[in-house]
Amino acid sequence: MSMDYPYDDLLDLYFSNTPATAGSTTAAATISSCEEHGNSSNDWSLDMDWDCDYRDLIESMMDDEGAMMESPPMLSCHNAQEGACNSASTGLSTAYGVDVEEEPKLDESKGLRLVHLLVAAAEASTDVKTRELTRVILARLKRLVSPSDRTNMERLAAHFANGLSKLLERANQQRQAGPHQQRDAYDQSDVISAFQLLQNMSPYVNFGYLTATQAIIEAVKYDRRVHIVDYDITEGAQWASLMQAFVSKNTGPSAQHLRITALSRATNGKKSIAAVQEAGRRLTAFAESIGQPFSYHHCKLETDTFNASSLKLVRGEAVVINCMLHLPRFSHQAPNSLISFLSEVKTLNPKLITLVHEEVGLMGNQGFLHRFMDLLHQFSAMFDSLEAGLSIATPARGFVERVFIGPWVYGWLTRITDDSEVESFASWPQWLEANGFKAVDVSFANRCQAKLLLSLFNDGYRVEELGQNGLVLGWKSRRLVSASFWASPESN
Repeated sequence: MSMDYPYDDLLDLYFSNTPATAGSTTAAATISSCEEHGNSSNDWSLDMDWDCDYRDLIESMMDDEGAMMESPPMLSCHNAQEGACNSASTGLSTAYGVDVEEEPKLDESKGLRLVHLLVAAAEASTDVKTRELTRVILARLKRLVSPSDRTNMERLAAHFANGLSKLLERANQQRQAGPHQQRDAYDQSDVISAFQLLQNMSPYVNFGYLTATQAIIEAVKYDRRVHIVDYDITEGAQWASLMQAFVSKNTGPSAQHLRITALSRATNGKKSIAAVQEAGRRLTAFAESIGQPFSYHHCKLETDTFNASSLKLVRGEAVVINCMLHLPRFSHQAPNSLISFLSEVKTLNPKLITLVHEEVGLMGNQGFLHRFMDLLHQFSAMFDSLEAGLSIATPARGFVERVFIGPWVYGWLTRITDDSEVESFASWPQWLEANGFKAVDVSFANRCQAKLLLSLFNDGYRVEELGQNGLVLGWKSRRLVSASFWASPESN
């Protein structure tokens, strides 16, 4: 069996994670160089014969020196492309006028090796006959890297290797009809601390919070009572700023009353329900401290199916639906759960629906390997952006990666293995439009606030408009998160 690999993307991915040092190009510049120059003439392919005897491959991977300096034995360039293979690193760098040595640096050689091994492990994991090869490759990867290594590529490879290992273990348990392995669990205080650190490192979280909050303020400015139905509230950090905004413009008898209904599902376990209840206690205490009229309700769902009748509604309330799908959450709702939710809330005639999700361009007909590559690109850009906000050597960075990034990578890997889920990842705005929801324009104030937020961070971040009703946060050439705003057809 032979397979053609998206090899230009493979190189884009590796070089996007090479830390910028004196005498080297920035990660973003190298990605741009790959995209401009790599696709026209360097149409590389990677051929693997999974039916062959792979003992030589195993022996080569167990050779420490070969793993650090030589090209992987499973990679082969066609004769006509041999020059491109030998000069790939040099060509990418000299495109931006940077002088480099003919021989790749140690870290670059190892980094490219790691990407090769990751892709090989991902492809081998899709076939039951090659599961043993997957295990061998992952064992080699884990000997080469750890989540505390000194480069972005090494740490990213460690997180992906751990995620693939868990997928392999889960597949074995399913085959043996055994219990599912639970994800790593962290103390709630650690989760909150890591969450706050991530907010300080990057606008990744606050971009969605800020744009959604501004849209809500504008949509309900004339309503005395506001009811927000939160699809997945987690720590509830988003709503403190909304309360402060309400208090700053409305005091006394005319103050707007805010009610939040947080959904939780029994299928997520007792810990998830306890976290939702704790978020309610924190928000209630905060509202009292600033004088914001507030009430909190917890709506428990026994299944992933949502029924609007389970909500407690008050006549005259402006209903707002909040869907944050982009955070590094430990609970993931299947697409059918969100479809059920959005279909039902349409009957409530919400004044606004805020939808924030990751810009991972995964389509079901591309196959697992392309999904895997796209996911590597996404986290590669994220690591690159985090490096601009906080050095990889800082303990806080390692803490955030351990508590959030590792489980986040594994969560995404479990999703891209499921063909039924993949189609929905990048198509929620299209689904809303196709099902009769109308777009709500992004205001000038919202655009300005988003740009002001980015000005607090590294210059590599950018914001662009997505149609008339959306904004996108990007890092260099890669889109990270999008926010879009909708309303029911009957709302004014």
